[in-house]
Amino acid sequence: MAEKSYYDILGVSKDASAEEIKKAYKRVAMKNHPDRNPGNKEAEEKFKEAAEAYDVLRDPDKRSRYDQFGKQGVNGQGGFGGGGFGGFQDINDIFSAFGDIFGGGGGFGFGGGRSRGPQRYQGGDLRVKVRLNLKDILNGTTKKFKIKKKITCPDCHGNGCANGESPKTCPDCHGQGFTIKQAQSIFGIMQQQVPCQRCHGEGTIIDHVCPKCKGEGVINGEDIVEIKIPAGVQEGMVLTVPNRGHAARHNGIPGDIQVLIEEEQSDVFIRDANDLIYNLLLTVSQASLGDTIEIPTLEGPVRVNIKPGTQPGTRMRLKGKGLPQVNGNGYSYGKGDIIINISVYIPENLSKEENSAFQNMKDSPNMMASDKVKKKIFDSFRTYFQ
Repeated sequence: MAEKSYYDILGVSKDASAEEIKKAYKRVAMKNHPDRNPGNKEAEEKFKEAAEAYDVLRDPDKRSRYDQFGKQGVNGQGGFGGGGFGGFQDINDIFSAFGDIFGGGGGFGFGGGRSRGPQRYQGGDLRVKVRLNLKDILNGTTKKFKIKKKITCPDCHGNGCANGESPKTCPDCHGQGFTIKQAQSIFGIMQQQVPCQRCHGEGTIIDHVCPKCKGEGVINGEDIVEIKIPAGVQEGMVLTVPNRGHAARHNGIPGDIQVLIEEEQSDVFIRDANDLIYNLLLTVSQASLGDTIEIPTLEGPVRVNIKPGTQPGTRMRLKGKGLPQVNGNGYSYGKGDIIINISVYIPENLSKEENSAFQNMKDSPNMMASDKVKKKIFDSFRTYFQ
């Protein structure tokens, strides 16, 4: 079954405005909200799908990459390691990310709202560039990087405590990460959840701070990361390696690594999507008499037969010798072709013998193009401007 697009999930067209996308997301989220559908797994999955779609389509840069490359361009799901629904680890992360739409608490005014729970820190993302040649793109490859980044503190294992201790439950919020603040309004006494001032929303406190990381749970370090690049990627694609970016404070959610694909220019081929164009330059004799020519491919040379009377601009096609297609889930399939574009070299300098031979042939009827050949060459020429 074909995967639903983000536009289909929200029920909007591809040219929908930002406001239309926001309204559509709220409509879908309200319909499938967990408070309205307790215990309904199908509704919960639709709620998560809608959040993933909205997270991409609300961002102009992500939306542009999604329109061009599909999911592969924004989060590298499936073949690149998955990573949950749009990077959200659980339902509370959705409420936290889209608090403006959920009215601050996520409840849309029914069910009394939803607690966000203790604060979880988010590690920063990293961005690396990968430069690939056509053989890398044909077969896929694995690249290894040594990256400087924030890593989990080895002394406290990320919790920020000294001497092997563990964080203690905050006595003010009792581990909830928030306290209830009351305020008088024209509607009476209103209650509002606010981050706990003592634990800053974490739900825990540290009695003795780790001296190595000073209680942060992270330090500056290095990490060696292997990144699998699938076959068929293109210049400008951005792949996501989930949870391999900067470590987060106090064992929070690690960031991601964004991998920007750069493509080396080939000295032999010109890439056209998944096809490769090869320019074959024949001599006048080869084009006139025919020949057998060896053509390079990414998998080794192949021999092709050139028919006698082959005209400049003729195109030949080697089926399945191009590059694979990659879908939005990182899976490669099919292959393009190698298109052989034939040119004919006209000699610039002739010897006396060669000049004499051409002089003898220039008035021969066979040296003149027929109307049928002229039309064929013109039609072939016309395609260059369409």
